[in-house]
Amino acid sequence: MAENLNYEAEGSRCYKNSTAYCKKYGRLYNWETSMKACPNDWHLPSNVEWDILTKVVGGEKTASKYLKAVSGWNDRKNGESGNGTDNFGFSALPGGSGKAGSFYDVGNSGHWWSSSESVKNYVDGWNMGYHSEYINWRSYGKDFLWSVRCLQDR
Repeated sequence: MAENLNYEAEGSRCYKNSTAYCKKYGRLYNWETSMKACPNDWHLPSNVEWDILTKVVGGEKTASKYLKAVSGWNDRKNGESGNGTDNFGFSALPGGSGKAGSFYDVGNSGHWWSSSESVKNYVDGWNMGYHSEYINWRSYGKDFLWSVRCLQDR
């Protein structure tokens, strides 16, 4: 998909509960909901699939530069743009994250779920920040709210 999923389902929320954020950044999902939110013939990517994407676009040190949208990201502290070049039409936007009624970092970071569990109650996800060209994976609790990108089945 070339945008963050914006499918309303139990276990999903708009950033700060505002539909304006959903329109711009898509919804944020807990992991359980993210596993069933993709439409028929689409699925939540695994770590292997995220890793393939990262390698195809140049590796983890520069991937976010090429995957980020050309607008929508906050500027870096030194005044440089935090936007990317969107060379591959991925148009990653910084939808932030949430947990337990609190929301964080819209405009600064984007976090996307993977279908890969790391250890009990933790799942891997991929993130990009306004301040860097890196793409990183991290393990977080299943109750966090992150964005979803779906991958079409083959």
